[in-house]
Amino acid sequence: MTQQQMAKRNLMIMWFANFFIAGSMTMVMPFLSLYIESFGDFSEKYVQNWSGLTFSITFVTAFLFSPFIGRLGDRFGRKRILIFMAFGMGLSVFLLGFATSVWQLFLLRMFMGLFSGFIPVSQALVSTQTPKEHAGKTLGTLQTGSITGSLLGPMIGGVLADSSGYAFTFHSTSAFIIVSGLLVFLVMEYRIDVKEGSKTNYSRKEVLQHILKNPIMLNVLLMSMLVQIAHFSIQPILSLYVGELHGHENLAFFSGIAFSAAGLGNLLMARKWGQIADKIGYIKILVLLLFLSAIIYFPGGFVTNIWQLVLIRFLLGITIGGVIPVRIAYIRQEAPVAMQGEVLGYNTSLRFFGNIIGPVLGGFLSGYLGFTSVFVFTSSLLLVSGIVLFASMQRHPQFVRDTF
Repeated sequence: MTQQQMAKRNLMIMWFANFFIAGSMTMVMPFLSLYIESFGDFSEKYVQNWSGLTFSITFVTAFLFSPFIGRLGDRFGRKRILIFMAFGMGLSVFLLGFATSVWQLFLLRMFMGLFSGFIPVSQALVSTQTPKEHAGKTLGTLQTGSITGSLLGPMIGGVLADSSGYAFTFHSTSAFIIVSGLLVFLVMEYRIDVKEGSKTNYSRKEVLQHILKNPIMLNVLLMSMLVQIAHFSIQPILSLYVGELHGHENLAFFSGIAFSAAGLGNLLMARKWGQIADKIGYIKILVLLLFLSAIIYFPGGFVTNIWQLVLIRFLLGITIGGVIPVRIAYIRQEAPVAMQGEVLGYNTSLRFFGNIIGPVLGGFLSGYLGFTSVFVFTSSLLLVSGIVLFASMQRHPQFVRDTF
């Protein structure tokens, strides 16, 4: 089997693994706040606040461990790390189905964070097997796997939760995650662009120095955090917003539709954005996507029915869907192969830090200032991210490549 054939085979395997992981994780996202409501007679503000806390605690442990996991992947291989995370996550989600209180849910979600980096690590694996000039397109293709799973997951989860209950949905989710771990056993791991005599191991200090010497890369990493704060501020309270717009009839199902709308837009354009960025330049496309996302998100706080919200989330998916593959492709372009896992680990850690802040901030903003404030804040943060990256691009053009 040639290296090109192995690359295509691995991409296909990881596409399906990411499909199952993303589909499984998003199956439970639409009804997390509803699950909390089922534990007792709580006020709306209590549910909103705890929705944010239980949603974000997973990312606290993920934030702390991601650079360490990336470093382990550089040294010992990402295949082993992926298998470990899939089985650990499967166990965590299975136990969630037995939670009977908010505190049990909170602690289990915290434990789950140890294993929550499957998709970023899979991106690092595929990235190191991909030529730089095709990184955007290939990573965009990989992302369509997780997008497709995210698209179907909320709707399936909503139907299962309405028809069979929350516990059954968690246990079904766990089974799909285990399937992802089994698929990884079929992957053949290797790396390209490793020249004979080139350095194969970097210290943590050397990795950090490499990042700090490239202001654009540093801004791209920080942008990861800001985008996640913006994007995740609405996630834990979206079902509550849908309930306000549509009422409580089949709430889990309609919440799933609202979640999935962004996934559909993402699915349509993620690979295309990566392909365009390969030709035009990764940073230029990132700036464009951030500005477009800021414009689209703003009206979300002023909709009057659920279908307006669904349309806005679809358009947001079209724009923000290209951010992840284009961002990782830029890191693939600028970081040596032997340190890419750790650099992507820092990127993942900052993303998870944004995931920590976003849900908590969104929960408190919606609880005290209303749902509209969350959309205004989100739009502003995306706009700021675009401005900062554009200014950095103008100031340091030597780190911006148009084409290969």
